[in-house]
Amino acid sequence: MSKHPADDPYKQKFRPDADAALDAQIDAELGDISMDQLYGFDKPHTADAPVGKGLRRGRVVSIDKDSVFVDLGGKSQGIVPLVQFETEPKVGQEMEFHVQRYDPREGLLLLSCKGSVASDVTWETLEVGQIVEGTVTGINKGGLELSVKGMRAFMPAGQVDVYHVPDLAQFMNQKITAEVTSFERSERNLVLSRRNIMERQREQQREKLLAELAEGQIRRGTVRNVTDFGAFVDLGGVDGLLHVSEMSFRRVRNPGEIVKVGDVLDVKVLKIDREAGKLSLSLRQARGVDPWTDAATRYARGVEITGRVTKLESFGAFIEVEEGIEGLLPISEMSHRRIKSPAEVVSEGDTVRLVVLSIDPLARRMSFSLKQATPDAPAVPETPETAAPALKKKRPPLRGGLDF
Repeated sequence: MSKHPADDPYKQKFRPDADAALDAQIDAELGDISMDQLYGFDKPHTADAPVGKGLRRGRVVSIDKDSVFVDLGGKSQGIVPLVQFETEPKVGQEMEFHVQRYDPREGLLLLSCKGSVASDVTWETLEVGQIVEGTVTGINKGGLELSVKGMRAFMPAGQVDVYHVPDLAQFMNQKITAEVTSFERSERNLVLSRRNIMERQREQQREKLLAELAEGQIRRGTVRNVTDFGAFVDLGGVDGLLHVSEMSFRRVRNPGEIVKVGDVLDVKVLKIDREAGKLSLSLRQARGVDPWTDAATRYARGVEITGRVTKLESFGAFIEVEEGIEGLLPISEMSHRRIKSPAEVVSEGDTVRLVVLSIDPLARRMSFSLKQATPDAPAVPETPETAAPALKKKRPPLRGGLDF
């Protein structure tokens, strides 16, 4: 029952002249509800009391040795462990936090940084977007099975990494940090994504890397994909194209001969398109000096050299004299006799002795002669087509008489 105005000590002390009629009207409207009950002051905060869990924006108000104090607006204040911040925040800085629970002893909300791992997670406290840590307990065709604080969870194969993972067995018994994408408390279904976290980290790394990159730099990256025209190399947030022509100083037919998915390479940045976020890379320029630089000195005209046949064409054969330097042996310079096909003289993989006919380092071209390296013409076997007609032997004139 509500108190009569005359019995209220607050009114007797501070409002002796209170309007009795007005008080009687208020008491009649409130009935059995007291003012404390109306504002909820009669119920102490408990750990189970609703505290507006979820993602909330707050402002840093102070920092001590181990903790960061945050103003969430109104009378709500929270505390975050300092170790959760990648870099120490500044007083006045605003950011988003996850509300974990209320600590009645301290009178503060326990918070965690957005993106940090939730330390106290149960089916009752689960939220979409929450970051949790789980251990991989099984593998199936669809993805990974995990245990998160005793809760069974599933991670689809497409959510394990930014790139396709051909063998999920490498994650068995490993701890994985993941994001909650969906859950059903009644069915005890929990679905996680590691890819979402990696994509956010990748985007942050991408912006930082693009600001630091410059043409001519040598950077280390990982081959993520190999195609017919080259390979894509991840430099740590930004993928760059390593064209087949920039893989080696020698002729490359198949990029898979030079690089494979997972290879770690040092590459040179050739070109940057910051607006499109695209890079052009070179492996050969990162590995050493272009062998064509002083090729004219080492392979002057008339010098005899040894080379390896790398490819046959109808017009001749390509000869590699060292890695990165290749030239043409024309069919007309293969033999002292007339031939119809280079295959009549050489085969791929043969090592031959040649004479340098010409060299143009700027155009990266050389030409050779095989027949000049073998000046003595070999004996040509006669065939019905090449044999000369036989000359008829002249008979001496007949003489008269009986002398024979």
